[in-house]
Amino acid sequence: MPVLEEFGADALRHTVIAFRDTMKRHASGINRLNVYPVPDGDTGTNMARTLDAVVTELDGASAGLETTCEAISHGSLMGARGNSGVILSQILRGLSSTLKTAKTSGAPRVAEALKAASSAAYEAVLKPIEGTILTVVRETAEAATKAANEGATLAEMLRAARNAGRKALDNTPELLPVLKDAGVVDAGGAGFMLFMDSALHIVDGEPLPEPNYDDGPSAEQLEKVALRTATDGSVDVSELRYEVMFLLNLDDTNLKKFKNAWGEIGDSIVVVGGDGLYNCHIHTNDIGAAVEAPLIVGGRPSKIRITDLFEEMAEEHAKREESLGAPVEVLGGSRSAGRADSRQAALPPVTCAVVAIASGDGLAELFGQMGVHGVVTGGQTMNPSTQELLDAVEHMNAMQVVILPNNKNIIPVANKIDELTKKDVRVVPTCSMPEALAALVAYDPEASAEHNGSQMSRAANSVATGEVTQAVRDTNSDAGQVIAGDFIGLVRGDGVVAVAKTLQAVCVDLLAKLITPGRELLTIISGDGATAQSTEEIISYVSKIHPQITCEVHIGGQPLYPYLFGVE
Repeated sequence: MPVLEEFGADALRHTVIAFRDTMKRHASGINRLNVYPVPDGDTGTNMARTLDAVVTELDGASAGLETTCEAISHGSLMGARGNSGVILSQILRGLSSTLKTAKTSGAPRVAEALKAASSAAYEAVLKPIEGTILTVVRETAEAATKAANEGATLAEMLRAARNAGRKALDNTPELLPVLKDAGVVDAGGAGFMLFMDSALHIVDGEPLPEPNYDDGPSAEQLEKVALRTATDGSVDVSELRYEVMFLLNLDDTNLKKFKNAWGEIGDSIVVVGGDGLYNCHIHTNDIGAAVEAPLIVGGRPSKIRITDLFEEMAEEHAKREESLGAPVEVLGGSRSAGRADSRQAALPPVTCAVVAIASGDGLAELFGQMGVHGVVTGGQTMNPSTQELLDAVEHMNAMQVVILPNNKNIIPVANKIDELTKKDVRVVPTCSMPEALAALVAYDPEASAEHNGSQMSRAANSVATGEVTQAVRDTNSDAGQVIAGDFIGLVRGDGVVAVAKTLQAVCVDLLAKLITPGRELLTIISGDGATAQSTEEIISYVSKIHPQITCEVHIGGQPLYPYLFGVE
């Protein structure tokens, strides 16, 4: 096989296909690169499924460079799954946008494309964390540029870039102490290095690596790392009183300055759009600064909307048991327009519909009883794609829709839906099923998406949540030594907080941390591994130790997690 000097359309196409195939072989190993030893890490799965969508798009595209790059860009946007998939999509879009207009595609141009990929990845994250895939891609691109400037051939440049990327990956535990404590490297960075391996396989015939990972961190856990290691003194999200939203006309070159300014005054920041027009959202305590920030960089905000998130909710917890009587659609993939129209017509019209992601049949049924019109099958390890969420939104018989992701890793994909549809779509950033149940207490089908979004977010934030599963490997934790097979209790943002040899013991330890003074309601969602007896033992314990707590039990049927808890 001759060594390639140009990275043209065929080389790019075959590299992406090889990347997809290699990622599939390595997915289970990369999934095990978890900060916490949970059995459902999904970084590798999400990256592989994102690449599946890209390859499918390539199959329908002609062989030219422009159409190949357009297929990669569109396929990665619509097929992105989870946080790792969203970042990967930005890498591929940055890469393909640079190669798309290339008259030649030797080492200098490919190095430039890698630099664009790195920039796109950083721009996708408001507060970049070093020691993640971002660092690995950046150092790969820097080495590529240096080698190309020194006259390296395409193969030499790729090899130098890959070597630098591998060093950066090996160094990620030094940049993120939580990775070091777990004895692992960054999962997303490990996945990206398979792209470099695939490129060298196509350009120079190097054999593709065989899977050899044993442990490590997932993209979702890295987001938890960001929460745990924040030292900038930022205000807790639950203390931010106001939601500020507006449309913004802004020169694209000033977007980063604007986002950085917002990053100093708030959180829950979403800025989507392009070509001079953006839809902007922030939670903050400083309304004036939020509105003035775009003015300082030459922007013109319009349709400004401000909501006080501390307003009292109009509905009580007792309404949770009431059914709104609306049918629910369980959705799991794309459908033809005709079928979508017929399904939409079967749903009753409402001002604002809710689409929720659920990982168990019991949860899907429960959501339907609480007024959810569309349930997308998914969750951890089964993150729905951008296209699947978009299809669900389009199926709703409403022009306003609220999405409940119910998983931290699904939120980045959900946040992209509003810019892809004519409907008004708001994302309530729920990270668990108990949060979704609390949010649905505040749902009003005849209120606007804006009103529902703010009230449901407020309700979800009031819940303390925890989950129980079994460890898949030995590790250390703040709660003590973990041995594979131990039951572990996890709290979002705090990681492993309880370790025990039995399911009952870990539930008791976890609930002791979740049930704090002033709490009144415990929601128990049972899944695989839970029994009627174990549930009764939990209720008996709570009734004895915390007589003021009312227990509410739902059969969720979720895999891998015997119990999900929510305390309000």
